[in-house]
Amino acid sequence: MDGPKAGNELFLVRNHFYLGNFQECINQVQKIKNPSAEKDMFLYRSYIGQKQYGIVLDEVKNTSDIYPIRLIAEYFSQQDRRPAIVQQIDDYVDKHRGSMDLAWIVAAGTIYFQEGLYENCLSIAGEDLESLALSIQSLLKLNRVDLAKKTYETMQKTDEDATLTQLALAWIFMEVGGEKLQDAFYIFQEFSDKYTPTVQLLNGQAVCQIGQEKYEDAESTLREALNKDPNNYDTLINLINLAQQQETGWEIPQRYLTQLRENYRDSPFIREYTKKEDDFEMLCKQYAPSKTINLDAY
Repeated sequence: MDGPKAGNELFLVRNHFYLGNFQECINQVQKIKNPSAEKDMFLYRSYIGQKQYGIVLDEVKNTSDIYPIRLIAEYFSQQDRRPAIVQQIDDYVDKHRGSMDLAWIVAAGTIYFQEGLYENCLSIAGEDLESLALSIQSLLKLNRVDLAKKTYETMQKTDEDATLTQLALAWIFMEVGGEKLQDAFYIFQEFSDKYTPTVQLLNGQAVCQIGQEKYEDAESTLREALNKDPNNYDTLINLINLAQQQETGWEIPQRYLTQLRENYRDSPFIREYTKKEDDFEMLCKQYAPSKTINLDAY
């Protein structure tokens, strides 16, 4: 664990990372002279957030104290190794459950969440704010808003004003919907005004705007996000969703779908979409005419 001085130094580092401002997180880390494993974890997690996997693989060795962060980079950059990496995480968790250090908890939580193994995420989460935030995200994926609210209350008691606590509240508001969408929007907007409108924050705002049927505002927000990162996964999905709501035709969302296929072919969205395509094709074959009728014969 870092001492109070290191904790204070890492305040902006944590904030920028959690808000998705990875370059500023890297900049802040490089200003800190005191050695810290947690500092290094945020540094290399930020490079992973920028998809700069090679830097992580070059600099984080198998013998490093933060070796589990390397596993995250391997997971995202080497799709053929994903099953083996998940198995490695499983084996470690089974042997060290209850005694895992922060690096392993972060790696396991990140990879399990990406795999859709939300129950596994809950099983390894600790009582720190980041673990509690992961628990809330997992519970919302499992449609357990009630338990997510209880977990938020724990975060609130720990530090009500913390960035992660406020973000967790926004996630819950988004899931609840209705009038709470505006409250969630205000949280994202406040962080954007105070720090910078990151792609992550812009997508949060856009989801709220779509839910409120403010489609023109949502389109403007997503265009801003697209300008910052033309291939961002969440932005592309939200643009497809927006196009469906606006009923603007299929040409433009098809373009975004192509981008998703090229850049995220093994993502949950593309896997589910491909499955539905295959199911539809099977139904078409099942109900197709058994033979062709020759109309010239009549």
